[in-house]
Amino acid sequence: MNILYTISTFSLSFYVILASPHLIKDDYPITEQPLSKIAIHRSLLALHDEASIKAYPAVLGLKGKDVEWVTVNVKHPKPTDEDWIGVFSPAKFNASTCYFESEGMQQVPYICSAPIKYTFANYSNPGYIKTGKSTIKFQIINQRADFSFALFSGGLSNPKLVAYSNFISFANPKAPLYPRLALGKSWNEMTVTWTSGYHINEAAPFVSWGVNGERPRLSPAGTLTFHQNSMCDSPARTVGWRDPGFIHTSFLKDLWPNTKYFYKIGHKLVNGTYIWSKKKFSFMSPPYPGQESLQRVVIFGDLGKAERDGSNEYDNYQPGSLNTTDQLINDINNIDIVFHIGDIVYSNGYISQWDQFTSQVEPIASVVPYMIASGNHERDVPGSGSFYDGNDSGGECGVPAETTFYVPAENRAKFWYSVDYGMFHFCVADTEHDWREGSEQYKFIEKCLASVDRKNQPWLIFAAHRVLGYSSDFYYAREGSFSVPQARENLQKLWQKYKVDIAIYGHVHNYERTCPVYEENCVSSEKSHYSGTVNGTIHVVVGGAGAHLSNFSDINTTWSLYKDLDFGFVKMTAFNQSSLLFEYKKSRDGKVYDSFTISRDYRDVLACVHDGCEPTTQAS
Repeated sequence: MNILYTISTFSLSFYVILASPHLIKDDYPITEQPLSKIAIHRSLLALHDEASIKAYPAVLGLKGKDVEWVTVNVKHPKPTDEDWIGVFSPAKFNASTCYFESEGMQQVPYICSAPIKYTFANYSNPGYIKTGKSTIKFQIINQRADFSFALFSGGLSNPKLVAYSNFISFANPKAPLYPRLALGKSWNEMTVTWTSGYHINEAAPFVSWGVNGERPRLSPAGTLTFHQNSMCDSPARTVGWRDPGFIHTSFLKDLWPNTKYFYKIGHKLVNGTYIWSKKKFSFMSPPYPGQESLQRVVIFGDLGKAERDGSNEYDNYQPGSLNTTDQLINDINNIDIVFHIGDIVYSNGYISQWDQFTSQVEPIASVVPYMIASGNHERDVPGSGSFYDGNDSGGECGVPAETTFYVPAENRAKFWYSVDYGMFHFCVADTEHDWREGSEQYKFIEKCLASVDRKNQPWLIFAAHRVLGYSSDFYYAREGSFSVPQARENLQKLWQKYKVDIAIYGHVHNYERTCPVYEENCVSSEKSHYSGTVNGTIHVVVGGAGAHLSNFSDINTTWSLYKDLDFGFVKMTAFNQSSLLFEYKKSRDGKVYDSFTISRDYRDVLACVHDGCEPTTQAS
């Protein structure tokens, strides 16, 4: 290992700053990435002959697993409460040259990359301070490179490298991993996206798929990746950078509706050898648009990732993420499609976290379509063309999100799209691009809402990340808008004209449901069952899937029916074209805490309501 002997004279301690849009203002607290607490570029060499750190087993994945537990033994002759262990991948984490955006750094070598995770040496071992010894278990996922572990003193802000470990690796680091399904651009198309270490010059990616009893079909996959210079700002361009590998997407077309298909992902090497995924996966193909069948949709925002080994949990970061994930895994046989409406990973420029997240949600995303929307933590970078000027994405400017997950948008850099799922029609907006009247996205929203055949697809859902409708959250209330400023003024006429049933948002980390509302007034006195004419839209905030919670205002708004400061998600069940059940479930127990039903006939959708009627004439 090269010796680290210098310290930078300037700070690259990256913190996500409060968003301040160049067009409108939206003061909302920003979630900080735990890895940004580590000033890794400041690391000093402090190797100690009597300190050691050893990791085992040396080879992982010998039984085909892509997630393994690694035991790390630490010994330090002068232990302190601030000693911490970083997990690095690739294992050789120092370099003689680094990519920096300032001319001020001339001295080398430096540690150029943040660890992919970390924990304190006394975690789960309070005796460390007395003995100087600790044993810690890390959960490691296959991320296409080897791993090493480093012991630092000096805390996170002034790290001193005391000892580093042996290298460990997976038996096949390039293996195809973490499949994630998404609906295609037509109702009878499913896409399969996965990550591997295989460049197309090494191996051809494909999916083997079909129904039981028939000869499998082979569908080729396209391959994408992105590079350090694809990032727009720090830390994604500097200490947060990590090679994302290769991301492959295959399109499974001409599916029969409501049919169970099996699939495996694989690569054919240039020598003719086949490399396969660890197991065979399956999914149910979508119903035909308008088809009556039991259809169950889960929606949430702001999930983020969390570590099952307890690492990276600085300041109780994202405590609900695993609970939500596990509830969905436990109920996966009763879920048909998932919408994760923005703030996906909270990687905030630390690219390694995208692998961590796709591993976390694989038991969900490999079985049902996992549709995402763009949030501020995916897209926003100053000067990058986003609607807001904050660097909430940590320099990612949407690139990892639009590459790692597939969405059926005409232009994936503009993350708005529509999808059909049986009796549901979804219009998914991108709040990080202009949605105001006259904009390109506004025209898309109107076209999406206008195009639905309400006789066959009665359930019209609008979804977006930031709250374009109603929220009693403290930060919105402080501004007096109770939503993104200008949003309702620009969009509520569309919701009313096209009789949107439910508008669902993330961004605000709590749960709230309104009455059917138009122009800030409830248009129904009912609270749990709605029938008859659709004369207002129910607005729902469900941004409490995983990230830290946000308090409500003390102001009691007339349109708010139910509020909950807890982690949770919503589930909509369409039984037929006349009956819909909406449920809010808490992540800690999966039980229902709020619900309502809608019952109506097609003539109720056609009925004339205020600002929702076509002009009439007396002409005969």
